[in-house]
Amino acid sequence: MANRIEYEKVLNPAQLEAVTSSDGPILVIAGAGSGKTRTLVYRVARLVESGVPPESILLLTFTRKAAQEMLDRAASLADPRCRFVSGGTFHSLAFKVLRSHAEALGYANSFTILDRSDMEEVLRSLIPELHMPKKGQRFPKRGTLANILSKAANLQEPVEAFILEEYSQFIEVAPQIGNLGSLYAEYKKANQLMDYDDLIISLQRLLGENKDIRTELSRKYGHIMVDEYQDTNAIQADIVKWLAYDHRNVMVVGDDAQSIYSFRGANYRNMFDFPSIFPETKIIKLEQNYRSTQPILALTNALMDQADEKYTKCLFTERGGGEKPKVIDTRTEHEQALLISNYLKQQMAEGQSINDFAVLFRAAYHSFELEAELTRQRIPYVKYGGFKFLESAHIKDFLAHMRVVVNRDEAISWIRILRLVKNVGMGKSQAIIKWMKNEQTPLQQLAEWPGAGRRESGLKSLGILLGRLTSREIEPKNAVEQVMEYYLPILKDKFDDYPRRQKELEQLVPMANRYRKLRRFLDDLVLEPPTSSADIDQGEKGKTLTLSTVHSAKGLEWPVVFIIWAMEGRFPASMAYSNPLNLEEERRLMYVAATRAKDQLLISYPGQESVPVWSNYGGAGNGLSSFISTLPSYLFSHERGAAKTLLRGRKRGKRQFETSLEPRSRSYPFSQGDRVRHPAFGPGVVSKFVASNKVEVLFKNFGKKLLHLEYTTLEKI
Repeated sequence: MANRIEYEKVLNPAQLEAVTSSDGPILVIAGAGSGKTRTLVYRVARLVESGVPPESILLLTFTRKAAQEMLDRAASLADPRCRFVSGGTFHSLAFKVLRSHAEALGYANSFTILDRSDMEEVLRSLIPELHMPKKGQRFPKRGTLANILSKAANLQEPVEAFILEEYSQFIEVAPQIGNLGSLYAEYKKANQLMDYDDLIISLQRLLGENKDIRTELSRKYGHIMVDEYQDTNAIQADIVKWLAYDHRNVMVVGDDAQSIYSFRGANYRNMFDFPSIFPETKIIKLEQNYRSTQPILALTNALMDQADEKYTKCLFTERGGGEKPKVIDTRTEHEQALLISNYLKQQMAEGQSINDFAVLFRAAYHSFELEAELTRQRIPYVKYGGFKFLESAHIKDFLAHMRVVVNRDEAISWIRILRLVKNVGMGKSQAIIKWMKNEQTPLQQLAEWPGAGRRESGLKSLGILLGRLTSREIEPKNAVEQVMEYYLPILKDKFDDYPRRQKELEQLVPMANRYRKLRRFLDDLVLEPPTSSADIDQGEKGKTLTLSTVHSAKGLEWPVVFIIWAMEGRFPASMAYSNPLNLEEERRLMYVAATRAKDQLLISYPGQESVPVWSNYGGAGNGLSSFISTLPSYLFSHERGAAKTLLRGRKRGKRQFETSLEPRSRSYPFSQGDRVRHPAFGPGVVSKFVASNKVEVLFKNFGKKLLHLEYTTLEKI
C-alpha cells in the first residue's frame, strides 16, 4: 500500500505550491539551501499519488546517481512505483531515443558510441591528413583538440571563432583545427559513430526537424522535470522546449545566482528565457534557507542585489542567532596561511572536529601557500579541484632541478630532470646518473658525459643551470627565477595549458623570498621527497580539513567556511575584467562560496600583496574584493593585523580591530557630475557621494553602481 503524504506538514508554503501546482510550465527559483531536491522528490511522489503513470514522468538531472537517489527517496516516502519514473541525464535520454530513431538522421540504429579516449585516438589518426609542415607552428595535443572540438560543438560556435575566444595560443593553426573537425565529422558518419556531444546535438536536431517523433515523445513523457536548469546549455534548453512543446507540462528548477559553469558551455540566460519560451509560466521562489544563519544570508542577499541581471529573491531562515561574517586583512599571503592554520589548531584544541571546516578559493593555485603551512603544522587536509601543490607534474619537475643541487644522490629527481631533455630516455638517464656518481663529476660538466652527441645537446643547457644553482651565494628566490627561465620553454612544449601552470609556478617566487637557504626552503616546502608527497598523513579517515575550489564545492556545506584571496585580481580573477558577463559570473562564484557556510563565514585577503588585475587597462589591484568592499559595512566585521595578534584578540574576546571597513583617509579627484570610466563598466557620470570614500556612478550600459574608491579604479574623462 502506498503511504499518503501530509504535504502541508512537511513542506513550507513555497515548496507546497511547487509540489501541488497543476499542469503547465513552472519555473522554480530555488535559492541556496532552500530544499530544491526535497521539492523535486515530493513533486514526483505527488504526481504518482495523483494517478500519473510513473513511466510518463521524465526527471532530467546532471548525473544518473542524482536521479536515482531522488527516485529512491520518493519511493520510500510514498509509492514504490516512483522507482519506475524515467530518470537520468540528457545524454542517457538521447541515447535511448536515438537507438530507435537514428535512421531519421541518416545513421543506423546500431551506431557505436565513442568514449573520450576513443575520440582522442580518432583525432590522432586523422592529423596526418592535414599535411602539416614538420616544423612550424605548434599543434595542440590530442586531449586539447578533443576539448576544443567538444566545447565548440556544445556552444554551437565555429571552431575557429571559439579558438580565438578561449585558445588564442593556437590561433595560427585554427584553420587546420577547423579542418580536423570536418574530417572528424566525416569519419564518424562513414563509420556509424557518435561521441557524447553528438548524442544531445542529434536529439536536438531530431526533435526540431521531425514532428512525428516530437509528438511521440511528448505523448510518452506527459510530465517533465529538470534539475539544475541554470547549468544547461543552449542545446539542452532546446531539447526541453521540444519535449514539452505539445503538453507544456514542464517544471525546471534552478538558481540563476549559482550559474558558474560557463566554461563547460552552461548558459545562465536559460533561466531568464524560459518564461519567453513558455509565456504562461508560473514562477515560484524558494527563499526559506535551511542551511545558514541570518547574518550570513544578509551578506549573500546584498551580494546578489548588486548583480546586473537576476531573479530578485531574499533568502531568510528561522534559525536564531549567528554572528556577522568576518572580513580579515592578514596583510601578507604567509600571514593568511598562518591565520587559518593557527585558528584550526586552536579550534581543534577546544574539541571541534577538523571536518567541520572548509577553505574555499577561486583557483587551485591560490591554496599553495596554505598547503605548505598546513603540511608544516601537520594538519591533515584533502583538496578538491586541481591537484595538490606537491602532486602536480610541473611542480615536481620544477623542484627537482633544485633538489639535485642540495642532494646529488637523489636519483628520482635526477631522472625527472634528465628525461625532460630531448633524446634522453630512461636508459640514458640511468647511465648519466651512474657516470656522475662514479666520476664525481661537477654538475656544470654534465654535457661531458661520454655518451653525449649532437642529439643530446640539451645536456649543456641543463649543466649551465645546475652550475649556477650550486653557487653558495645563491638565494632561494634567485634560484627559483633561474629555474623558471630554463623550465618555461619545456613547460610550454610539454603542456597545452601552460598559461595556468605558469601562474602556479610563479607562486614559488614570493614563497622562496622568505628564505635565505635553498635547502631550508625545499625542506619546508616538501618535507618528503617528491615520490612520496602523495603520502602526506591524512589522519584518521574522514578527519580532514577540506580545501576546495568554489566550483568543486557547489552543492556542499560546512559549519565554518573560509574564503581566501578575496582580493581584486584574484577573486574576481583578473581575466574577468575584460568582459562584464565574466565579471558577473565571478560575483555568482562568490555567492556560491559564501552560501556554503552554515554557522560562520570568514573572508580573508592579504592586503599588502600586489595583484595584476586588468592588463588591458594597465592597472593593478591591491585590496579587498569589490564584491565585498561595496557591501554595506554593517553586514560584516572587519579586522586587520598579524595572524597571532588577531587570534590573541579573538581568544580574549576583545574588539581590538576595526569592526567596519574604514580605509585610510585619502582625497579623490572626483566631483558630482564628473564623467568617468571604469575598467569593467565603461563610461559613466558621478551622480553623488555616499561618503568620503564611496561614490554612486550612473554607467551608460550598467545603470547605477555604488563603488568604494579605496578598492576600485576610476579614470576621470
